[in-house]
Amino acid sequence: MQLSIQTIKQFFIDTSEYSLTLLAAVISYFVVKKIVMKLALSLCARTKNNFDNLLADPKLFRQLSLIAPALVIVYAKDIINMPDEAMQIVSAFIAVNITLFLIRIFTLINNVYNTFAISSRRPIKGYLQLLQVIIAFLGFIASAYIALGKSPFGFLGGLGAMTAVLMFVFRDTILSFIAGMQIMFNDLIHKGDWIEVPRFGADGDVIDIALYTVTVQNFDKTIVSIPTSQLLDGSFKNWRGMQEAGGRRIMRSIFLDQSTIRFLNKDDIQRLSEIELLKPYIESKLTEGVDTDGNINKRKLTNIGTFRAYIALYLKNHPKIRQDLTFLIRQLQSGPDGLPMQIYVFTNDTNWITYEGIQSDIFDHLLSSVSEFDLKIFQNPSGSDIAKLSTAVQRSENSSDI
Repeated sequence: MQLSIQTIKQFFIDTSEYSLTLLAAVISYFVVKKIVMKLALSLCARTKNNFDNLLADPKLFRQLSLIAPALVIVYAKDIINMPDEAMQIVSAFIAVNITLFLIRIFTLINNVYNTFAISSRRPIKGYLQLLQVIIAFLGFIASAYIALGKSPFGFLGGLGAMTAVLMFVFRDTILSFIAGMQIMFNDLIHKGDWIEVPRFGADGDVIDIALYTVTVQNFDKTIVSIPTSQLLDGSFKNWRGMQEAGGRRIMRSIFLDQSTIRFLNKDDIQRLSEIELLKPYIESKLTEGVDTDGNINKRKLTNIGTFRAYIALYLKNHPKIRQDLTFLIRQLQSGPDGLPMQIYVFTNDTNWITYEGIQSDIFDHLLSSVSEFDLKIFQNPSGSDIAKLSTAVQRSENSSDI
């Protein structure tokens, strides 16, 4: 009977020790989650800088709140006489949460770094992700060994023999890391750059540069994720140089009907002299002794040459055209589609919408001005042209029959 009472007393003592330890663990969890976390968040909200607001992440404190009760159990192990197997599981639980805590810390470091202007030119997200992969790999391996009651250093010592296996498993990670180093040190891509990668269907702005992928938002708002290692395997076009130069190229041609090209006569010269932009040009040509009497053996003005001069003068006086960059008005090789008059200039605004508006305004004016020089735009016959021709032929046949 005496033994029985002693056993019951010991049971209640052990039970009370376990209960108190469990209660302390639960209290520590709620203290960290409800009090410490709220206190830290409120203190960060009162400061003037935003860096501590980024670091005061609720998810970070939730991770700490899971570690706190496990630490209480570890410190109380001698009191509650916890079995070694249970302690191994608790220690492994702590190791897992410390690993997740460190991974989260690197994410917050990247968030803080992104607040600086240099982050668009020198992103570190890929390198931090590589560190997260290494920490996760080592942390979870160590947790598994702790749970089994074995030293993780034995595994780390055998890493040399597993190098070939690790190289295979982490092949994409290694290749992506090397590609990321090339992108950063060669200054190939920044966040916000407009790039074109046709083989991946990418044509838009870079919105993220990570370890494994470069994310591009196309102009139609679709998202393309390009593997970082494969981005450098082929070619891609980066429009950053255009944006930094402050000029966007116009390279378009007006196709002229070659049958309308001719010399200018006196009346043409007099009429075109009334165009304000052309007046100094024509006067200078007349001063040089250009013939106006129809003598083909002498130097003469042509409608196409005068039109080319007009385009140059018009664009020279255009407020939206850069005069310090390449400025070229030229004829290209004639072909079945007429004679191309190419305009190769740069606008002073690189914004896509503004650029398209400038380009459209210029060609609206030039296309409307062609007829002033007795030229015509080349255009392949359409259905209406063939119908008109057929009607004319039919009328001609009817009139001949009469």
